[in-house]
Amino acid sequence: MKSIEVEGKNIEDALEKALNELNTTKEKINFEIIDPGAKGLFNVIGFKPARIRVSMKYDYIEEARKFIANILKCVGLTAEISITEKDDAININLYGKKMGLIIGYRGETLDSIQYLLSLVVNKSHDIPHKKVILDTENYRSKREETLKGVAIKSANRVIKTRKTLKLEPMNPYERRIIHFALQDNNLVNTYSEGEEPFRRIVIEPNN
Repeated sequence: MKSIEVEGKNIEDALEKALNELNTTKEKINFEIIDPGAKGLFNVIGFKPARIRVSMKYDYIEEARKFIANILKCVGLTAEISITEKDDAININLYGKKMGLIIGYRGETLDSIQYLLSLVVNKSHDIPHKKVILDTENYRSKREETLKGVAIKSANRVIKTRKTLKLEPMNPYERRIIHFALQDNNLVNTYSEGEEPFRRIVIEPNN
C-alpha cells in the first residue's frame, strides 16, 4: 500500500503534517517511526528532525462499496447500497429495481458476487477475517424458508415411502439449512454426497 515519509520538529508534528497531507484522521492510518529526531542544545545545536512513514489503513468497507457499485454499473442497474458491520460480519443489502439480475437462478449470481466481495474485503491481512453476506429483496430469508419447506416435505415423503431420497445439488450454505431443519427429526438421517458443485443432500429413513 502506498506510503509517504514526513519530517517534523518531533513525532507529533510530523504526524500532524502527514494527516493534513493525506486529508485523513489518525484512526485511518498506520505509521512507523524512521527516526525519532533530536532536540539538540537550545533546540538549535545538534537539532535533528523526526521522520515517520505513514500509510492508509485498508478501508474494506469503501472497497466493497466501490466493487459492488462497479458491478451494478456494468449491468446497467441503479441501487442503493447499504453496508453494516457487526462483530466480524459485514452485511451488504441492495435496494433497487430489477434486482433479479443480481440474484440469478436460485441465487447463483448473488452467491458468486458475494464470494468476490469476500475476496475484496479480506484482501488485507492487517484485519481479522470478515464474513460477507450479500442480499437483495430479502432473498436470503425467503430462500431459507423455501428450503425448510423442501426439507420437511422431503422428509415426510421418505418416512411414508421408506425409500431414500436424493435432493438436487445445492451449495454448502443451502445444504446446511436442510441439515439443520431435519436434525431433530428422529425418523430420518441426512448426509451429503458427491463433489462440488454437484454435491447434494441425501435423506434416508432411520432404521
